[in-house]
Amino acid sequence: MNVPGLQSIAEMLFSDVRDLSFDGIGVTRESYGRGESATAEYLREFAKQQGLDVHADRAANLVFRLPGSGASPVVSWTGSHIDSVPQGGNFDGYAGVVAGLLCLLEQKRSGTRYRRPLEVVAFRGEESAWFGKAYIGSGALFGKISTADLDLKQRTTGQTMADCMLACGADIEAIRTQQVLIDRSRVKAYLELHIEQGPVMIARQLPLAVVSGIRGNVRHNRVVCHGDAQHSGVVPRWLRHDAMFAVADLIMRIDEHWRVLLERGTDLVVTTGIVTTDPSEHSISRIPGHVSFSLEARSKSTDTLEAFYQLMRTECTAIERERGVRFEFDRRLLSDPATMDTSICDVLSKACSDQGTRFEVIPSGAGHDASLFANAGIPSGMLFVRNQNGSHNPHEAMDMGDFMLGVQAMHSSFAQLA
Repeated sequence: MNVPGLQSIAEMLFSDVRDLSFDGIGVTRESYGRGESATAEYLREFAKQQGLDVHADRAANLVFRLPGSGASPVVSWTGSHIDSVPQGGNFDGYAGVVAGLLCLLEQKRSGTRYRRPLEVVAFRGEESAWFGKAYIGSGALFGKISTADLDLKQRTTGQTMADCMLACGADIEAIRTQQVLIDRSRVKAYLELHIEQGPVMIARQLPLAVVSGIRGNVRHNRVVCHGDAQHSGVVPRWLRHDAMFAVADLIMRIDEHWRVLLERGTDLVVTTGIVTTDPSEHSISRIPGHVSFSLEARSKSTDTLEAFYQLMRTECTAIERERGVRFEFDRRLLSDPATMDTSICDVLSKACSDQGTRFEVIPSGAGHDASLFANAGIPSGMLFVRNQNGSHNPHEAMDMGDFMLGVQAMHSSFAQLA
């Protein structure tokens, strides 16, 4: 593999797309929106200049491949997403697309071919930050996007998901009727390179890691606690219906259940990422009458997610009775956990070992498009690249040397798949 030549191309691809989507703080590539579309158009032009074939599928994802390989009855897929969270980092998702493109270019320049042709997919809409729904582009391929999903509103523009997807060229009627837009029998493997989004690899000094599985999640984008807004100075505690104290009570009860479950060895993380009162009426001298909040739990176990969810709802019922409030939930969203294919994990592990790169096998706490492929019965695997400062922030810091080790391992793995 021509590592120096490919690394210079990778540096250009990262730099150019960062410039395209820089928002003054980080990068913003809205799902089925401006920044993501600008990135897609840039990649389309780059692929054409490099002599690669590129087309958009019916969910408006981009698919790249070597010329003449489109008629192959079986292929391997790789890729990741090109959207970002608001003011996010440049490597989350996008690194996996660049890695796949480098694998195609290495074959084209060397004249060698993998035993099974490779197609690279740049997925749209993986991040839930924009519509409250994750895996839009990949989910559409498997018929997983519902009419209710398509009616979700974009967080800043208020446009529906359907309108945004349609504007990008997606086949909305096929997606609305949940048609499967991918020939699952043709895709024999899916591999995804991604930055690690937590601190484990930095702490353990691991350039690469093979992913054993991906946590699923259950979430509500918005829960509203309805109480009674009154003057803060005149209503005693026993007569109050304070929505803020009720939400705080719920969060503390959830935290205690979480602590106990962790002591029992249960895999679980819980987050309330948004808490707000109505800005048109909140005041230091007013008892909050309405408080909205988000709620998410993640686990490698579907049973754990369901049990914890029911526990949370039971606590809501108890707090309603005790504090005289009412909880109102929007639509419950569920993403299933996924287990990576053991044979593909072995191939990735061998590739890391053969090139002398330190690695471990670890689970992924964050969700990825790979989970949809694994749960659709397509053998899937993931390779993590070390990344400082976490993710979903503008300070992502993936080292290019680590990235190229990941590209080499992916290249070796695809060469072994048949």
